[in-house]
Amino acid sequence: MHDSLKGKIVLVTGAGRGIGRAIAERFGEAGSAVAVNDIDADSAAGTSQGISDAGGTAMAAPADVSDSTQVGAMVEEVVAYHGGRVSAFVVIAGMSGAGRSCAANNLEDLGWFVMDNLPPSLIPKVAELAGAPGAGIEQLALVVGTGRYHDEAAGMIDDLRSQIPGLRILFLDAATEALVRRYESTRRRHPFSEAGTLAEAIEAERAALEPVRATADVVIDTTELNVHQLHDRIGELFDEGEGQTMRVTVMSFGYTHGIPLDVDMVIDCRFLPNPHWVEDLKPLSGLDAAVVDYLMDQPVTAEFLDRMESLLALLVPQYVAEGKSYLTVAFGCTGGRHRSVAVTEHFAKVLAAIGHEPAVVHRDIDR
Repeated sequence: MHDSLKGKIVLVTGAGRGIGRAIAERFGEAGSAVAVNDIDADSAAGTSQGISDAGGTAMAAPADVSDSTQVGAMVEEVVAYHGGRVSAFVVIAGMSGAGRSCAANNLEDLGWFVMDNLPPSLIPKVAELAGAPGAGIEQLALVVGTGRYHDEAAGMIDDLRSQIPGLRILFLDAATEALVRRYESTRRRHPFSEAGTLAEAIEAERAALEPVRATADVVIDTTELNVHQLHDRIGELFDEGEGQTMRVTVMSFGYTHGIPLDVDMVIDCRFLPNPHWVEDLKPLSGLDAAVVDYLMDQPVTAEFLDRMESLLALLVPQYVAEGKSYLTVAFGCTGGRHRSVAVTEHFAKVLAAIGHEPAVVHRDIDR
């Protein structure tokens, strides 16, 4: 197992014997703190002791997972053992292969307490404990897997919304072609593999998770992101140190490379004169002064910027008042290198001036 599992709290059900025990032991070897569940208390204790004897960290958490009362008591015991009151709560969901585990690791790097691959039926009890008095855990992230649990996820999220006003749902997505490449490189079995081919399995999962995606506060499309870029994106969205009420991102992109999926507003800048056709400006980007000066010298640019500034001045405070947690505005041009980059940089300064220091992403500038 990967080194990133070290220090994570992992609840393994059915871990008293057989495959469940083997999985729990592997988590223990990887450095995870393992909560060993089994319907038989002696079996759970035996696995827990075995992990501890091998130098790992484990606790027995016996319960019948078909009994909601026992499940609640078990989760309460696990959470109480490792922490206390939670002030920030994020549920991570999304397509298999789109980066759920990477996102969980990134949050853990930011100081969040992460519980991975929880069945949806266990999450409401954890949410209930988030309001309990105590000390320790302040930021809690729960990762929801798919497969046999997918049909429970949407209902669970609706229940959580009613319990926790500040709940945030993060959904990781990616294009089917990208997910096919990732699965082929790992040779892992897809949780929806019974649907047919790998591509058909991915599309079946996408359809099953659409109700969850529709409820998400923020969707991250990881199709074109590497692990480092995803790390930066998670940091921009969930680093709690800045104290902003709404996280704002401005993004440039090229229509040639596709419209980004994870945005709230898309502004088409292709009506502006294109510096690409000016010989001296073609090798430059919208970050260069010569390109900016060229665009600012066009009569239509000033009118466009003025009207767009007025629109943002109207909309941003309304989004804040409505309680929106995230806002992503994307500016597009043909290739994503000149016009959209310059315009994005301009509006980053405009938003900062009205108190919303944005994250800036130039998706296609280096293509």
